[in-house]
Amino acid sequence: MNWLDQVKWDADGLVPVIAQEKDSGDVLMFAWMNREALARTAELGEAVYYSRSRRKLWHKGEESGHKQQVHEMRLDCDNDVVLLKISQQGHEPGIACHTGRHSCFFQRYDNGAWHAVEPVLKDPESIYK
Repeated sequence: MNWLDQVKWDADGLVPVIAQEKDSGDVLMFAWMNREALARTAELGEAVYYSRSRRKLWHKGEESGHKQQVHEMRLDCDNDVVLLKISQQGHEPGIACHTGRHSCFFQRYDNGAWHAVEPVLKDPESIYK
């Protein structure tokens, strides 16, 4: 059986993907992959996602230069979530979020509101041209 056939794709042919930094264990982002994106990720050793809004493959870092080197791909116990253990490239410390932050999970709930608790490492205006 093809390894891609073991993934439980949703009705749209997608699977949720979590990108976790290999060294720190930080969860950097959540995205989606279709079959082609997962196959390309395995082939290239770099994260390739599927953009639902643009309806096309998205090679992480294609515009920003903040690529994700994939060290390991894991599938959860239900075969319906992929975990990528990655090294974030292109900036030190790594920037995974389009807001110029290390992680997309930079907001923390406190006292009835969400608060940004992680700094912007690089102005997004200078990242995306």
